[in-house]
Amino acid sequence: MKVGFDNDKYVKIQSKKIKERVKLFDKLYLEVGGKLFSDTHASRVLPGFKPDAKLLVLEQFKKDMEIIFCINASDIAKNKTRSEYGITYDMEMLNLINYSREKGFFVNSVVITLYNNQNEVDKFIKKLERHNIKTYIHTPTKGYPTDIDTIVSDDGYGANPFIETTKKLVLINAPGSSSGKLATCLSQLYHEHKRAVNAGYAKYETFPVWNLPLKHPLNLAYEAATADRKDVNMIDSFHLEKYGVHAVNYNRDIETFPILKNILNKISKEEIYYSPTDMGVNTIADAIKDNKIVEEASKKEIVRRYYQEEANYKLGNTEADSVQRIKLLLTELSIDENYLKVVNPAIKKSKKCEKHAMALELPNGKIVTGRETELLSSASSLIINAMKVLTKIPDEIDLLSPSVLEPIMKLRKSKHPLSLQEVLVALSICSVTNPIIEKALQKIDKLDGCDVHSTYIVQNGDLKSLKSLGVYLTSQSVFYSNELF
Repeated sequence: MKVGFDNDKYVKIQSKKIKERVKLFDKLYLEVGGKLFSDTHASRVLPGFKPDAKLLVLEQFKKDMEIIFCINASDIAKNKTRSEYGITYDMEMLNLINYSREKGFFVNSVVITLYNNQNEVDKFIKKLERHNIKTYIHTPTKGYPTDIDTIVSDDGYGANPFIETTKKLVLINAPGSSSGKLATCLSQLYHEHKRAVNAGYAKYETFPVWNLPLKHPLNLAYEAATADRKDVNMIDSFHLEKYGVHAVNYNRDIETFPILKNILNKISKEEIYYSPTDMGVNTIADAIKDNKIVEEASKKEIVRRYYQEEANYKLGNTEADSVQRIKLLLTELSIDENYLKVVNPAIKKSKKCEKHAMALELPNGKIVTGRETELLSSASSLIINAMKVLTKIPDEIDLLSPSVLEPIMKLRKSKHPLSLQEVLVALSICSVTNPIIEKALQKIDKLDGCDVHSTYIVQNGDLKSLKSLGVYLTSQSVFYSNELF
């Protein structure tokens, strides 16, 4: 992989900037934008960015930091799902807590925001409490967003319970957007200042990158990633007016800044921030070492987001305007959906054999294809073919032993071809007695970060298995079959 981003430099300078912000207050509430761990979007658009780069930054504050997680009550009630993982927000919340504890971070509590007596939420609260996780309930803030006097009063933020914290740095994170992170920070600031604690607020930002051009592919990739939320990058007019400097932010932060500024000023009795960009701590641009590599990676990501939204629309998970928004971004960059090298080979293979097919681009640029057969799914064929190429095994050699396949075929009730997971299990068994297969399986890690394109929407088992290999999967917006499911 060509590296365009210096992760070590980023960790160093981002940590330094956060330390500078912490020193301004007795206590800092730091809202983390995006994913706290496993930021795969950032690693795709910034080759060299480690998915857990934020973790490396925050580890330097571990002794003086605690975490509060927020989750919107309606997301629990609606079983809202993270599409990239296929799990609900409440389950992602539990994963975040487990991972944080595993890494040695102190998790203070969970805040259920916008609570409205939902039964499903009450069950989730009981689950947390039975695991000895402190839980707080926040209801909608009275007077929000226009009545500042009511918002910043005992009837507004004061109506929320105060969360006792002991560390100088309090991190606020959530399993997804619109989870109430900002409201939780402001509520805490209100309570802290009533207690004569000089508490402040800041935001750990990654995207958009404020000191890159508005139409830089990296910033446009952020727009593509948030197309379903209708986020749009804009020039921060407040920053431009105050400092005469062009800074990029997104519409929601810019639109709500006058309200937020008034609230912060009323709580702290002084003016601290003059623009939404002022609030953020974002040093991404300073660690970009090869802009061309980053631009290319960002363009590819926008194409991936286009295919993802097309599939989501086909599945009924999004609206048509999300697809059109990303299509406009492609047009703006003078590229199209065929920009990924794997798209046309997959389509060509499928037309030739009149079966579902996939194509994969290996790290050296070579394209490998796989088609569905009576025995194997297209994903299974693809990965077997890729392992053969990586290990230089002749195509005519069969890696799957009939003696291993026979009991598998007898036990399974499905008439569908063998899934990728079943094939990988079979290969693992065969590798015990066959060193060639053992060598082939050792090469499978090289598929991490490779582009794969499918001629149909991959779901269920094969989808999970491909994601576990770390490939970047895209697909035509075509169902596997005409059967309703």
